Amino acid sequence: MAAPAPEGSQFDARQFDAKMNELLGADGEEFFTSYDEVYDSFDSMGLQENLLRGIYAYGFEKPSAIQQRGIVPFCKGLDVIQQAQSGTGKTATFCSGILQQLDYNVVECQALVLAPTRELAQQIEKVMRALGDYLGVKVHA
Repeated sequence: MAAPAPEGSQFDARQFDAKMNELLGADGEEFFTSYDEVYDSFDSMGLQENLLRGIYAYGFEKPSAIQQRGIVPFCKGLDVIQQAQSGTGKTATFCSGILQQLDYNVVECQALVLAPTRELAQQIEKVMRALGDYLGVKVHA
């Protein structure tokens, strides 16, 4: 059972599922978003050429539904909250957004991804390393 929200907090985990069901079930839509742009291809997202090479080399041919809606807002520095089944491309979505925003002339830590388990951290490292293969990015988990 979730603990009560801290004093003054706007988020209460006990009400999260009910609120999400209310938002998602209101009109039967599969997605709830405040960002309206949907991109049907990785090429139309304005990503760096070497990032695109990494995406295609990793085996992606066209973006999944979550990638169509999540990569560009991430690249623009917007806050993105994603929730989807496993295997839908969530990790590649935020990894692409991070890799797009890095300044490759600066040799210092520019991004930190927190993961709840070592196993997930290693999975994220694998995806980040693969997508950033042509960018010369250094990744550690």
